[in-house]
Amino acid sequence: MSLNKQEITSVVARFGKSEKDTGATEVQIALLTERINQLTEHCKTFKKDKSSQRGLLMLVGQRRRMIKYLQRKDLDTYRSLIQQLGLRK
Repeated sequence: MSLNKQEITSVVARFGKSEKDTGATEVQIALLTERINQLTEHCKTFKKDKSSQRGLLMLVGQRRRMIKYLQRKDLDTYRSLIQQLGLRK
């Protein structure tokens, strides 16, 4: 259920400033979004897996807090990231 190394490097290359820029807020939000998408598919298949559902809710909360931080710090980057990830209307 975690991301493999190839998926991580592709997300970092797409959203980071460099290949090793894994600490940027945009990259962290994008990585969380990928993990959330994978866990969502898992929870659709295995409906009684309550521990994965709890983990999914925790990841969603963490992503929400990071998005709120990015919105406060850099509104233009927030808007472009939300549009690229397709998170809001």
